[in-house]
Amino acid sequence: MALRLARGLEKLCRSYPMSLVYRPARADDLAATDALVVSAINDLTVRHGFGPMAMASPPSFQLFSLRDDPDGLWVAEDGGEILGFAWSWVCGNVWFLAQLFVDPARQGQGIGNELLGRTVEHARKSGAAHRALITFTFNRVSQGLYMRHGLFPKMPIYFFNATRARVMGELPAPPLRTLTIDGSAATMEMLTEIDSRAIGASREKHHRYLLDDPATTGVLLFTGNDCVGYSYIGSNGHIGPVAATRPDILREAFTTALKLAADRSAENVSAFLPGTCDSVLSLAIKQCMRITFPMLLMASPGYGDWTQYLPRNPGFM
Repeated sequence: MALRLARGLEKLCRSYPMSLVYRPARADDLAATDALVVSAINDLTVRHGFGPMAMASPPSFQLFSLRDDPDGLWVAEDGGEILGFAWSWVCGNVWFLAQLFVDPARQGQGIGNELLGRTVEHARKSGAAHRALITFTFNRVSQGLYMRHGLFPKMPIYFFNATRARVMGELPAPPLRTLTIDGSAATMEMLTEIDSRAIGASREKHHRYLLDDPATTGVLLFTGNDCVGYSYIGSNGHIGPVAATRPDILREAFTTALKLAADRSAENVSAFLPGTCDSVLSLAIKQCMRITFPMLLMASPGYGDWTQYLPRNPGFM
């Protein structure tokens, strides 16, 4: 009887940890939070038949965000062990939830809801008019949690991928002239104007972050003398973000980005493409790109009609 009682108490303590605390993240937490996020993503994607998708990477953008606005990063910790991580950032009037993950062994204990509450308070304090995030389409539990906090499904976003050789086949010539992005005031002014039209907010600080990334190249896109968009291409062949001043320019912007990516030596070419961008989706299919996995943009009412923007990834937007 005593043994059964002891085991019952042990199980209860595991289910309802007494020392669980929620605190602002520190720089020395970020390697551990990245490992947690990788574990949680792979647990989710394996359970849904997609296999492991995430790999550990230096938490560079997390560290950038922590230095820029430390109120947006939180951890859940029990006895020195990090069990959950939430990370949000703000640009202009847009608040974005970049990550919210809980240790798979401790899910269902309310940790995610507590962390989300702290990031939602970050949104409230910032005064942002719009809130958004990108999650896995099959992540039903999290979607319900987000809807309880006023974020609703807006549109699918598909991760497309293909070998470089397949993308290059019959790829049209790039229709737009390119100019490498620099950090000058004039260039930042053009980027601010493009982003304001494409997503309703300036992201100057994030452009400066990308400019400091040696693995990423950014270009302004021109038709004649008019700057009509921008694109970033990674050394690994990944495209994004891409933005255009008008919806009818986005296909040309993506065509140009595909050519720039295919001209590199990376084995694959990839991009996140919103379901609202018909012409871009058609071009991706024509160039033999295929959907690897589906994601979903969730946002507060009145935001999320992306017809001039292709995100970089679910954390950067």
